[in-house]
Amino acid sequence: MLSPDFSSLRPQDYGLLTDLYQFTMAACYVGEGLEAQPAAFELFVRRLPTDYGYLIAMGLTQAVEYLQQLSFAPEALRALRETGIFADAPERFWELLARCRFEGDVWAVPEGTAIFANQPLLRVEAPLWQAQLVETYLLSTFNYQTLIATKAARMRDAAGDEAILLEFGTRRAFGPQAGLWAARAALAAGFNATSNVLAALKLGRKPAGTMAHSLVMAIAALSGDETRAFQSFRRYFPQAALLIDTYDPIQGARTAAQLFAARSPDQLGSQGEIGGVRIDSGDLEDLSRRVKQILPQGAPVFVSGDLDEYEIERLHRSQAPISGYGVGTRLVTGEGVNGVYKLVEINGIPVAKASFAKATLPGRKQIFRGPEGDLLGHADEPPPPGYEPLLRKVMEKGLLLDPLPDLEAIARTSRASVLCLPQGVRQLRQPDPWPTALTAALQRLKDHTLGQECASAGPA
Repeated sequence: MLSPDFSSLRPQDYGLLTDLYQFTMAACYVGEGLEAQPAAFELFVRRLPTDYGYLIAMGLTQAVEYLQQLSFAPEALRALRETGIFADAPERFWELLARCRFEGDVWAVPEGTAIFANQPLLRVEAPLWQAQLVETYLLSTFNYQTLIATKAARMRDAAGDEAILLEFGTRRAFGPQAGLWAARAALAAGFNATSNVLAALKLGRKPAGTMAHSLVMAIAALSGDETRAFQSFRRYFPQAALLIDTYDPIQGARTAAQLFAARSPDQLGSQGEIGGVRIDSGDLEDLSRRVKQILPQGAPVFVSGDLDEYEIERLHRSQAPISGYGVGTRLVTGEGVNGVYKLVEINGIPVAKASFAKATLPGRKQIFRGPEGDLLGHADEPPPPGYEPLLRKVMEKGLLLDPLPDLEAIARTSRASVLCLPQGVRQLRQPDPWPTALTAALQRLKDHTLGQECASAGPA
């Protein structure tokens, strides 16, 4: 039995953090003598979420960390044996797990790259049993972080480059690990800061936040005065934003203005740091205008409260005097990214799934990006004139070839990727499709492979 400390996730646990069928398939491959066959799997999305014109690829850094640390401790293998599920599995299966180290090659688009349906974010080329085994963890990190990064990029596009965007979503994320990944993905796609203290410190950032209504209510109830609550908080955090809508936001703004006026200008908040006031409810456009007129010049107004990219775009277009947005629930939840991980080649033989509505494209592929659209081609064909290949080799025989970009570099890539797209593709509702086609070589391979598979399936 493994440690009862259920909530912790240690690197030595990564190997077991997968679906059962990854192990049962691996055991079957071993039993049939197929485990060492060279295989290629690709991770891609079949379709974009509703009203999304693009996705921002994210999760490669965590995928590499996982692959570099993939192993099975003796106690993990004992626990797996004790299930009884693998009583008939060959002994070699256990020998492979005991000395498991990822030995494959990995190709991927850089984090922050805009991608589209049926384009591989990642390709794993490895012995069949290893390439199969890593599916679940890779899908978990890419699907969630790509979703968050895309929503963050859309919010940045809606807010403009000058607004401050703060990630407040940890309490709404699908678990503590998801909260960390959401914070990272948001920062990597253009947010300025996160309130998640652990995520911020691990990423070398300063956490950002203000206060909750509970502080105002607690101190006001004991002292009989909201002013005392504001004074108390600013005594210890003079640059923090004051939450002014616990009771009457207009009166809260007047109280805040009096406190700001009592201090020197260099102690006021600015658009470069957390300060001023925050409004968390009500008509944010109207309230921001009224509050801005009350506050001293230079004191910013921040807003929060179930914001999404559509509301941020509306507020930005209204020219409401809002310096920044705190976003939580609508950033870290929502329609999922339906990434899948499919076998595309085995021992040099291209393969594809032909089932209705879930057909895949055969062979190892490359994305060729041009100024007005993409071509999806075979990995071994040269890029057409004017097109750039996006998938790059990042790991070889289990080793990282070059250091991966830091968070700031990924954020620049994310913003540049979005700005390179036509406005019609970037629009938040009913976006135009980004033109994507197959190269002649990949089209021929598709027709040939599917023809052979249909013939091997026999008569209907």
